[in-house]
Amino acid sequence: MTGSEQRIARVIAKRRDQVLARQETWALVRRVLLLAVIAFAALTQVFLITQVDGQEMFPAVKDGDLALVYRLQRSYMRGDVVAYEVNGQMRFGRIAGMPGDEVAISTNGTLLVNGLIQSGEILFPTEPRNGEAFTCSVPDGCYYILGDYRTQAEDSRDFGPVPAQDMTGKLITILRRRGL
Repeated sequence: MTGSEQRIARVIAKRRDQVLARQETWALVRRVLLLAVIAFAALTQVFLITQVDGQEMFPAVKDGDLALVYRLQRSYMRGDVVAYEVNGQMRFGRIAGMPGDEVAISTNGTLLVNGLIQSGEILFPTEPRNGEAFTCSVPDGCYYILGDYRTQAEDSRDFGPVPAQDMTGKLITILRRRGL
């Protein structure tokens, strides 16, 4: 091979390497953009990351904690901690009554669901708001939700059963924020 043929071969090889590098760069950019779109969709449509405001679920969920909520949850169980909206405000609470349940709160702070005493691991008594015992039948398509910090929480005792369409989703994990 002559000297000019060698130079031409080097130029061709250099240009081929440049084209391959450019193709690899664009392939990487496309992958990064695809991952960004998938992450955006997951964090806005499937999950919700929000900061908890208030002590209504103390000690399980504290003011300032970051909450990860699964938005696609459509069936709930008694005891699930859920995010829901009332008057445009995001709240967290524990499902105490399911559709069709009979929820009663006695004057001494006893919570009864369908005639059975509910105690669980709740540290605070369930006091009726006006000091008088009351009973509520949970309508179809609604849930009776109570905060764990029952002496301080605003919940279904104040605004009634929460319609299923106002449920944002189920709380799946929290991240404690201490001193941040």
